[in-house]
Amino acid sequence: MKFIEFGIGNTWIIRTEIELEDGSEYEEKGIKGPIKYYSLYIRIWIGKTVVIADLKEGFKRQKKNSKEFKVIFGIVSG
Repeated sequence: MKFIEFGIGNTWIIRTEIELEDGSEYEEKGIKGPIKYYSLYIRIWIGKTVVIADLKEGFKRQKKNSKEFKVIFGIVSG
């Protein structure tokens, strides 16, 4: 899966995060294609709470170990 993200709080304002089948992941600056649209999402991370609204998976709230501030719009690519 690829996650193309736009926003503040990540390493770069526009980045592509790639998840490999073994569970590992890495990120690259900019948009890396090809893009096979799967879903859109917005992720807001304040402190240790992350709120995610995804068009395919719906609304989720998660707790994380680290404190961050992020506002991210993203595209999930299959």
